[in-house]
Amino acid sequence: MMISKRRGGLAAASALAAAALAVASCSSGGTPQSSAPASSAAAEPVTIRVQTFGGGENFGYKNAVAKWNAEHKDIQIKHENLTDQFEQQYWPQMIQWLTSGTGAGDVVGIDEGGMGLAKARTEWWADLKEYGLESRKADFPAWKWENGVTADGKLFALGTDIGGMSLCYRKDLFEKAGLPTDRTEVSAMWPTWDEFMNVGKKFQSKVKDTKWADGTNTLYQVVLYQEAAKNGNVSYFDKSNNLIVDKNPAVKTAFDFAQKMSQQGLTAKLRNFTDEWATGTQKGSFATVGCPSWMLGVVSGNAGDDAKGKWDVASVPGGGGNWGGSWLAVPKQSKHPKEAAMVADYLTQAQTEASIFTDFGNMPSNTKAQQDPAVQGAKNEFFNDAPIGEIFAKSAASLQPVFLGVKHAQVKNAIESVIQGMDDGSVPYDKAWQQLVDDAVKAAG
Repeated sequence: MMISKRRGGLAAASALAAAALAVASCSSGGTPQSSAPASSAAAEPVTIRVQTFGGGENFGYKNAVAKWNAEHKDIQIKHENLTDQFEQQYWPQMIQWLTSGTGAGDVVGIDEGGMGLAKARTEWWADLKEYGLESRKADFPAWKWENGVTADGKLFALGTDIGGMSLCYRKDLFEKAGLPTDRTEVSAMWPTWDEFMNVGKKFQSKVKDTKWADGTNTLYQVVLYQEAAKNGNVSYFDKSNNLIVDKNPAVKTAFDFAQKMSQQGLTAKLRNFTDEWATGTQKGSFATVGCPSWMLGVVSGNAGDDAKGKWDVASVPGGGGNWGGSWLAVPKQSKHPKEAAMVADYLTQAQTEASIFTDFGNMPSNTKAQQDPAVQGAKNEFFNDAPIGEIFAKSAASLQPVFLGVKHAQVKNAIESVIQGMDDGSVPYDKAWQQLVDDAVKAAG
């Protein structure tokens, strides 16, 4: 897993409520009910509702949707970005809609954390094989394709982006602190996370009104994915869907790092993907943030045009990692599954995914798009012309997928609430680990 600013809390809830109410006046395909004669209604274009989540530029669909709508007068895409918070709001609401058989869009985005449950609920989805999309298999890495196929062989989702790792930093604030600003020199400062913290202490000794990092959760997630790759490519669940939070060294290592960052006062205590976090990005409340490729659009969208050129992209301590990525699926409840499949097909084609990357920074999962010269040579103007194609494209082919269980999203939300509580003082440091384990058990049911 990106609009002009992240929306959190009440605004996101209002958006979801509005979307739910809209079901009463719209067909499940999103075309408004009309009192016009049938002959007139028949001339109306089919409207395909594409529902996504995320802040900043979210899925990066602005230009792609405009292009489709200009070229397809008979089928129009209505893009609805419902909320920035996947685990807390989007996915619980989507589960309700999918279970009840009404409310979901014709095409819906699913973060990796929801794919375990999505794969297990084959009755929710249209089979994209019925619309010829099995032919797309060669366009994706095997793991990305297979995660969109249910156990009984139904193709229900196509891959959007993947999440190769980097670290975004405020070049102007580094200069203010007397630190190197060139991305190569910056990367060399922090080969390890311990060195990253040491540089942070130096930064904060020079720039008193700015914290080194946004909060504990973003960097916790980066470290967790790095460590998961060293521990069987699993995080909260093993591959038999057994909860292993208290047994997986990857979780404890990431937790310990987050606790050290907090104890040393190196965070702005902001929970990622909230209004406060977006405002902190805009105001320059922190100097670094963990940046899988899709985060570039989040940061630029939240920071605003005035911050163009102030941000840059460096290597992440610890050497790479893979956080995130999403899929598009067509719910069975759609009244226009054929047209919805066409839209999902279009939004995951190489040309579309390549243009999304060059426009907003979401790294394509489509392997043909990854090889596109426009992707390989892409630079991001907002991030001081950082060579994002070079930074992300080279790592794309070697990304290791981390297994995420059926209830990963629920457990992730519970764990990150504890880690945030530890950072803001509502959870004592000496009790945080046990509370994290206990809350994970409850969330896993």
